[in-house]
Order: sequence, then structure tokens, then C-alpha cells
Amino acid sequence: MQFSALGIKTMASIIEITTDEQKNELVEVIGKSNATVARDLNLTQENAPTNPAFITYEALEESMNKGLAMYGFYEDKKLVGCVGIEDPQKDDTFYIERLAVLPDYRHKGIGRRLMDYAFEKVKSNNGKSVSIGIIDENKVLKEWYIKYGFEETGTKNFDHLPFTVCFMQKSVE
Repeated sequence: MQFSALGIKTMASIIEITTDEQKNELVEVIGKSNATVARDLNLTQENAPTNPAFITYEALEESMNKGLAMYGFYEDKKLVGCVGIEDPQKDDTFYIERLAVLPDYRHKGIGRRLMDYAFEKVKSNNGKSVSIGIIDENKVLKEWYIKYGFEETGTKNFDHLPFTVCFMQKSVE
């Protein structure tokens, strides 16, 4: 599929991540994409080791082995973004995680396209809603999700995290 960003035509595709090479690229994209937020919020590997900015190949592999399907957004054969979809643990609510777009590719609609793709996948698997968890203090991201149609369902502080987690949900219909 072709799309135009700033008047420049590029070839773009979204594909499922399956190979070791793709997973290695994915670890780099997730880490670099989340490093900006980690820096802004003073998150470190010591105070927030599970933050995506510090993801390892082993952690990604473990999540994927537990049922997280990862999809990569490729622009001209370069992985520049991703989204993960986790099968529902109960009822028909799917969990979206690891939405990431490299900083140089932001504000071009890639995050929206990844979310649209994820919602179509959830809908095709008879899902009724999507749930996410984000850093509540990341107001820019929170506002982005609200504009996308998500509603806040609650917040929670965890002893092992230096931030508040905001839970949000949206119907796929």
C-alpha cells in the first residue's frame, strides 16, 4: 500500500513479527520509541525495569510466547513502528500494548494506522473492546488516546513503579 506523508509517496505495510531478525529490529524500535518518555519522566532501568524503553529480546520473546502477537509498521522496508495485541484473558476484551513509533516518524499518522489495524484484528476475532494501560503522567499520550476514543476506566499506583498507571478502554464497534 502506498501513502503520502508531507507529499512524499512511500510504500508501507503492516506485518506480523515472527522471525528472530524481525524481533531484534522490534526490540530496537520499542526501546528507541520509549526512550523519549523514559527520559522525560526520569525513568531508569533501576526504578522502572519493565518499562518498554528497557525491553530486551528475552522479555519480548517471553511475552510473545505467552500470546502477545506483535505487528510491525514498515515504511520502505524499514521497521518504524509496532503494536501488540494480547488475546483476552477473560470475556471479549483484548489488551493492546507496545504501541511505538520511532521519534523521526511521529506525527505522520502511523500510530493511528497501527491502532486501526489492531482494532480490525480484534474485531475479526470477535472482540468487543480494547483495553490499554499507560503512564498517567504522560499527558500527551493520554490525550492522544482520548482523541482516538478511549475512556479512562481508572488509575492505580504500584509499589514497584515510580508512576501511576492509567487504564483506558474503547469499544471496537
